[in-house]
Amino acid sequence: MTNNLEQKCVEKGIRMTEQRRVIANIIASSDDHPSVEEVYARANKIDPRISIATVYRTVKLLEEENIIEKHDFGDGRARYEQAPDEHHDHIINVRSGEVIEFINHEIEKLQKKIAQEHGLKLVDHRLELYCVPKDE
Repeated sequence: MTNNLEQKCVEKGIRMTEQRRVIANIIASSDDHPSVEEVYARANKIDPRISIATVYRTVKLLEEENIIEKHDFGDGRARYEQAPDEHHDHIINVRSGEVIEFINHEIEKLQKKIAQEHGLKLVDHRLELYCVPKDE
């Protein structure tokens, strides 16, 4: 059974080795935006023959093909997620490292309006909100 990420790889002509398939499945099934090191640790539990170099090369290839997206949430490590079909933004809890994905249509409209006010057309953006728990 193939997942959406694996299907996108096939559509782009990427040869799917068993190790690449494992890495793709880990990223596709993750909801925590893992780093390369986290992908490697998870992959190594499934197939101990997967090297960290294989994970780095595979992640780089998937990023270059716009199949996954790279994020820097300010914790000093690149984090990854499957390129979403629908745009979303992120809230990052700077204490716990938890990343919450959200969609807010009012924010989307406001960003377009701001671009228009400057004589521009918005074509892409990233919004990351860095937060701490309310009781701090």
